[in-house]
Amino acid sequence: MPDTGRMATLTTQQILDAHLDDWRKLAQALHARYRTGDFMAGLDFVRAVAEAAEQANHHPDITLTYGHVDVKLVSHDAGQVTERDLSLARRISEIARERGVPAQASAVTEIELALDTADVAGVGPFWAALLTGSPDSLHGEDILDPSGRVPLLWFQHTDAHETPRQRFHIDLWVPHDLAEARIAAALTAGGRVVDDTNAPSFVVLADPEGNRACVCTSLDR
Repeated sequence: MPDTGRMATLTTQQILDAHLDDWRKLAQALHARYRTGDFMAGLDFVRAVAEAAEQANHHPDITLTYGHVDVKLVSHDAGQVTERDLSLARRISEIARERGVPAQASAVTEIELALDTADVAGVGPFWAALLTGSPDSLHGEDILDPSGRVPLLWFQHTDAHETPRQRFHIDLWVPHDLAEARIAAALTAGGRVVDDTNAPSFVVLADPEGNRACVCTSLDR
């Protein structure tokens, strides 16, 4: 059953003030990973979460693997996090504690792709059709795969030029309290900081050949 009843979206600070220790806000949603240890324990946890979701009439995205369960919460009607998500996140944390299932916030990440273009209307339908099978997956400046098979692709506006400085780059979303450590690891591995003027919202890094990536957090947005 789809979510019903539009609610006000929450700011990053409001989400932080909720003190959801298991959860981290990345691009649009709350994310958590629970270390279940084996498949059957994970399945039992998923069943309990599903029951709670049915009771709340609000349904997360859940990925079950052998050793862990990933959970994503967002109010789809609002496109962001609302009180509905905070309430269900608290309940899922309670279920995890009842079963002795620990959260692993340090493992939470999300990848988005960015493509520089001066003509979203021209190139957008092609990439939507290629990635998802339908040009209708283009929504504004984003390509959203309804099945979740591919990362979100968003179009970053740039002036038209014959020789682009770079077409594609990766946006790596990490928990706000882990961004410095991830950046440090990349620098130790041979990278460099290209631009940190927008930190902690995002920091632009480059590899030794100049290929760029952004380390993004939910702060200052």
